[in-house]
Amino acid sequence: MDTNRTAKLEFAVQMTCQSCVNAVKSVLEKEPGVRSVQIDLSQEQVLVETALPSLQVQSLIEATGRRAVLKGIGGAQPDLGAAVAMLSGVGLVRGVVRFLQLSPDRCLIDGTIDGLSPGDHGLHVHELGDLTQDCMSCGDHFNPFRKLHGAPDDSERVWDVIGRSLVVDSGKDDLGRGNHSLSSITGNSGERLACGIIARSAGLFQNPKQICACDGVTQWDERDRPIAGKGRKIPTDTPSAHL
Repeated sequence: MDTNRTAKLEFAVQMTCQSCVNAVKSVLEKEPGVRSVQIDLSQEQVLVETALPSLQVQSLIEATGRRAVLKGIGGAQPDLGAAVAMLSGVGLVRGVVRFLQLSPDRCLIDGTIDGLSPGDHGLHVHELGDLTQDCMSCGDHFNPFRKLHGAPDDSERVWDVIGRSLVVDSGKDDLGRGNHSLSSITGNSGERLACGIIARSAGLFQNPKQICACDGVTQWDERDRPIAGKGRKIPTDTPSAHL
């Protein structure tokens, strides 16, 4: 964990009293990697500056018995840009990956992907935000400078990814060091399992939504429901929540 690479995470947290605030603040402040915690009870808002992944911070908050929803992410420098990709495929692989521009030359990538087999998997930005044929229409790896495939700490960097796609593969990326003909092109990481379009996302304090106007799903229930389709909407005999 690099404690010098911190981000600010904005959570909506179900809190009703000062004891709720004390419980959340206590569990976060004693965790290594958390730099600061600010809590606004009236807004049910928790702002955490941390080097920890967002899912780990959310789990710490929810260990106190309160539900938490990540609403925004930001860096030390204001409004350098944030993006998110919701990954899905034909199987059980699902995930959310977030991008945050911490500085002009540093991007934080944070996310969780479920349903993968144990082991390493390639994760790449592809040139097209086209899911008309699932992951097969995402195009090749985004490689604007036509560099050989390399490792994250090599000199190549990826910019301007909003509107493109993110794809997770079935196997490990050999980082261009393998002997396969695809090593220097794709890292020879196997077939495409799941993908999603990289879209601009909310920064800090830019997401006031508490209830979805289209189907009445609240921010507390939304993460437990599909993004769309069967199982998304509240049954018709259940009134929509009012917040």
